[in-house]
Amino acid sequence: MQTLSFDVGGMTCGGCRVKVEHRLGQLAGVSQAMVDLQPGLATVVIDPALASPAQVISAINEARFSATARTTGADA
Repeated sequence: MQTLSFDVGGMTCGGCRVKVEHRLGQLAGVSQAMVDLQPGLATVVIDPALASPAQVISAINEARFSATARTTGADA
């Protein structure tokens, strides 16, 4: 399992947060998705054999929000 973080833009209310969490929860390979309205952050636990960061970004985009992967210290 791998934990990834994404900046999510365009969320303005709790309904937006729920919409993103719901969409991510439908993605194969996602075991957990937590979205914080402020500061616009999605933390997602994925099985890298089933889901990729690009698929997570695509799912957020399909929910009509923008997303960019956050770089962690381990990735730098």
